[in-house]
Amino acid sequence: MPISSEVNLAEVFFNDEDLPYEEEILRNAYSVKHWMRYVEHKRNAPRFVINTVFERALKELPGSYKLWYNYLKTLRKQVKGKCITDGEYEEVNNAFERALVFMHKMPRIWMDYCAFMTAQCKITRTRQVFDRALRALPITQHHRIWPLYLDFLKRFDIPETAVRVWRRYLKLCPEDAEEYVEFLQSIGHLDEAAQQLASIVDNEHFVSKHGKSNHQLWNELCELISKNPDKVHSLNVDGIIRGGLRRYTDQLGHLWNSLAGYYVRSGLFDRARDIYEEAIQTVTTVRDFSQVFDAYAQFEELSLSKVMELLERNPNPTEDQEIDVELRMARFEYLMERRLLLLNSVLLRQNPHNVAEWHKRVELYEGKPHEIINTYTEAVHTVQPKLAVGKLYTLWVAFAKFYETNKQLADARVVFEKAVQVDYLKVDELASVWCEWAEMEIRQEQYEEALRIMQRATAMPKRKVAYHDDTETVQMRVYKSLKLWSMYADLEESFGTFKTCKQVYDRIIDLKICTPQIIINYGMFLEEHNYFEEAFKAYEKGIALFKWPNVYDIWNTYLTKFLSRYGGQKLERSRDLFEQCLDGCPPELAKNLYLLYAKLEEQHGLARHAMAVYERATTAVKEEEMYAMFNLYIKKAADIYGIPRTRQIYEKAIEVLPEADSRKMCVLFAEMETKLGEIDRARAIYAHCSQMCDPRVTADFWQTWKEFEIRHGNEDTMREMLRIKRSIQATYNTQINMMSAALINAAVTTGEPPKDAMRALEVKAAETTARAIAAVGATGGNIMFVRGETQGGAAKEDRVVNPDEIDIDDEEEEDDDDEAAGDENGEDIAKKIPIERQSIPAKVFGSLRREVEEKEENDMAE
Repeated sequence: MPISSEVNLAEVFFNDEDLPYEEEILRNAYSVKHWMRYVEHKRNAPRFVINTVFERALKELPGSYKLWYNYLKTLRKQVKGKCITDGEYEEVNNAFERALVFMHKMPRIWMDYCAFMTAQCKITRTRQVFDRALRALPITQHHRIWPLYLDFLKRFDIPETAVRVWRRYLKLCPEDAEEYVEFLQSIGHLDEAAQQLASIVDNEHFVSKHGKSNHQLWNELCELISKNPDKVHSLNVDGIIRGGLRRYTDQLGHLWNSLAGYYVRSGLFDRARDIYEEAIQTVTTVRDFSQVFDAYAQFEELSLSKVMELLERNPNPTEDQEIDVELRMARFEYLMERRLLLLNSVLLRQNPHNVAEWHKRVELYEGKPHEIINTYTEAVHTVQPKLAVGKLYTLWVAFAKFYETNKQLADARVVFEKAVQVDYLKVDELASVWCEWAEMEIRQEQYEEALRIMQRATAMPKRKVAYHDDTETVQMRVYKSLKLWSMYADLEESFGTFKTCKQVYDRIIDLKICTPQIIINYGMFLEEHNYFEEAFKAYEKGIALFKWPNVYDIWNTYLTKFLSRYGGQKLERSRDLFEQCLDGCPPELAKNLYLLYAKLEEQHGLARHAMAVYERATTAVKEEEMYAMFNLYIKKAADIYGIPRTRQIYEKAIEVLPEADSRKMCVLFAEMETKLGEIDRARAIYAHCSQMCDPRVTADFWQTWKEFEIRHGNEDTMREMLRIKRSIQATYNTQINMMSAALINAAVTTGEPPKDAMRALEVKAAETTARAIAAVGATGGNIMFVRGETQGGAAKEDRVVNPDEIDIDDEEEEDDDDEAAGDENGEDIAKKIPIERQSIPAKVFGSLRREVEEKEENDMAE
């Protein structure tokens, strides 16, 4: 509390504790530190006491910021919580004014004063304090005052003052214009807000603090001015939105809707309708069109519904009202009917060279011939050949067919005449136009005209050009079009003479544009007219033009026709043809040709020649067909020379064929020898084949051999077969074990498991076997293999029969045991040679022993 000059300092109460501080002050009256220490000592004293100390200090040190700041802070605390109309608030205001005499350059004092004045709700005085602060402080410190000033403006409803202050602020910080716009919208000054937004979007260097793009700001401006036409008067709305339409072509739909919505809210419905029509006629994307069309339809529907409601309320509507309702309904229906056509227009504005969309547009005009003709005319003049998406010639052809359908042939011919002069991108398009023109003439039964058109189309140009030379026009290159010549040939065959048709085919061959089918057609045409040698010459020309495999059809047709014509009359010539054909023939196409050659030799030539052909065929065909060819060769050889002569063929087949087919051939060979009574030969063949038959994979072969031995062998041969089977299995097991060991070593070395699942299983099996062997070694057990007779009769009652047991090796062992048991000199030999014998427990063999003995008894019984 300030102390006036009339205050008698002697009346102020001082206690003994204050004496040291008073003495220090007397000694150091200009020391801020001592005064602050005294204030700290008096912080719990009554209000007037501590205020007195501050006043005394400030009297000695009026320029101390620390003293003023703490004094003012203390004063604000003292009035905190009191009514703002209390007189003490004014005393604090006076203290701030006295402080600012010395502290007018200190922004903190001004900030505290402004905030204190704002809390008192004294608007004018507060505004004046803010203005004084801005004038007193340098501009570099204004950023500390303005936030408080703006908060003050938002706190109180003083729109005019706020607008003027904001304008001043934007001169210092123009980047905060968005906040100003938001403030203006909040107080209802939309015209000013629209002006500010317009200036923002016109400023190319403006950067939004909220991260908004210039396009987003445009949308906000358009939405603001379109939704508030009655409050925004200072801007040209139409010009602003159209400027946005020129700048932002990817968001036209929204801007068009904003412009139309502005006129709708302004009550200018006809003008809004014009805007919608202009929009759907100018937008270039389906999305924009959908936005505009939906808004347009909604506008028409709402206007119609409003009029209908008024009409329902009025029991006696006037004639004008009824006409108005009908007019609005007609407008709405017409709009909905035009939707597909308008959408098609959008797509054509997107790409006017889209042929498919032009065809769709014609379909939309179905039943309207004038619109169809106009559409076709516009299409053929708009679409450029080099930019066309789709086949341009289809537009010309459809245009001509439209005239043809309506019986206007002269106009159709005019269209075709213009169509053949268009510089198409590809020769095939021009050829298609010529063909369609000829087909139209055929439909009108003007066959001579059709031939004349094709003759004109295939006429040679004045100078030779390459078919694939893109620098030349398609009109210069169309004479080499195969499509054109093929139709020309068909027309000559149907409506021309033999001479003219032959000339056409010869011309096709001379131009070297023919295909194998053209050659075949030419040959058949000549045959129909009984020119057989000419047909054969045509085939030979075709053969000279093509290579394998394209020439296969020509050769096949040529040979078939030649044989059907001459049979065996020209045998040598036929042989020359076959030899010429088979020279260079790929294996996949050789089978039928060799069979045809062999059939010729069988019917008209020598048997040995036929056999030679079959023999050549067995190696000339592809690998998959060799087995069937060998079977045919064997059958033919048996029919001609007898079965014994087929042995050499079987042997060659077994040698040449792949392993799977070779096994089948061995079985057939053995069956043949068996039928001839050559049992030893058959057994030798089985033994040879067994070298390529893994018992685990080819169980059928071993079963076949077993059945053979049962029928034709004895114990020795059966034992020999089992021995071979066991050795073969051991061989395959050894190979598998070696492979598994290699895989295990590789896995251990690399530390990676095998990638193949099958190999992983083999590795696992090998590891299991290795562990089992190690376990046997650890137990110290030694399995000693002795003759089977020492095992007979051991624990027969304890054995259990295993129905799933696979009989592989034990039959041979049992046979050895039986032979040893039946040998009369076996005991003597055993006595002469000191062999240590030891019986093996029956549990080692399990049920194997019993099942083998039962099988032996059954075999002996049979």
